[in-house]
Amino acid sequence: MKIYILGLGNMGCWFASRLSKEHEVLGFDRDKKKIGLVESQIGILPPDDLKSFRPDLVLNAVSLKETIRAFQEIERYVEKETIFSDIASIKGDIPEYYRRKKVRYLSMHPMFGPTFANMEKLEGENVIFISGSDKEAVEVFKRFFMRFKVKFFELTFDEHDRMMAYSLTVPFVSSLVFASCVEKKIVPGTTFAKHLTIAKGLLSEDDHLLAEILFNPSSLPELEKITGRLEYLKHIVKQKDYEELSGFLFRLRRNLI
Repeated sequence: MKIYILGLGNMGCWFASRLSKEHEVLGFDRDKKKIGLVESQIGILPPDDLKSFRPDLVLNAVSLKETIRAFQEIERYVEKETIFSDIASIKGDIPEYYRRKKVRYLSMHPMFGPTFANMEKLEGENVIFISGSDKEAVEVFKRFFMRFKVKFFELTFDEHDRMMAYSLTVPFVSSLVFASCVEKKIVPGTTFAKHLTIAKGLLSEDDHLLAEILFNPSSLPELEKITGRLEYLKHIVKQKDYEELSGFLFRLRRNLI
């Protein structure tokens, strides 16, 4: 398969280096420094020269904010049968773009990244495929991901964004609240250090990515759950109600089984 990768950041580079072992891969990034990181592994081709390559699939790995714009820039340079593929962590307006353009598409979400995952050992990590995606493309990428022993899930666009509100917004908000309370002083203890490491990793992410996840329409109900639980816990602490705390902790442990 001929694959063209838009965006050669962390995930774009990862896909480029590994897909090139099985497929013909070219790519491009507006940042020349990023191009330098993968130029020895794949060929670099500006979007306006795409007609000469005639890719079977365009893998869009630019920032979430720029995903649709990047697709729009290459529309007139690719064939009608070219598959448009995104790896966006929040799908937002992307499904409407696919419907409006009537393109073949492969929408997926590799739920791992260089901040928290070991990119050389992905066993047990997860990849979500959006239902309605091109079957041929899904099979190609399932075979690709099977080498890394990851787990596959299938969700609709709406199900995906609701799931992300739960699986990303909840831990993100918890880490942001923790980080907002941190003072610049040395604190003993492994628990604090572990939380600090997670918070630092989260804050190393792109602002636009964090914003899109937090501004996901399904995020607010999850945020309201968090504030409600905090108020309840604050009440327990104020009252020094051991019995209520014991019941609360029992329910939490049961949830985690």
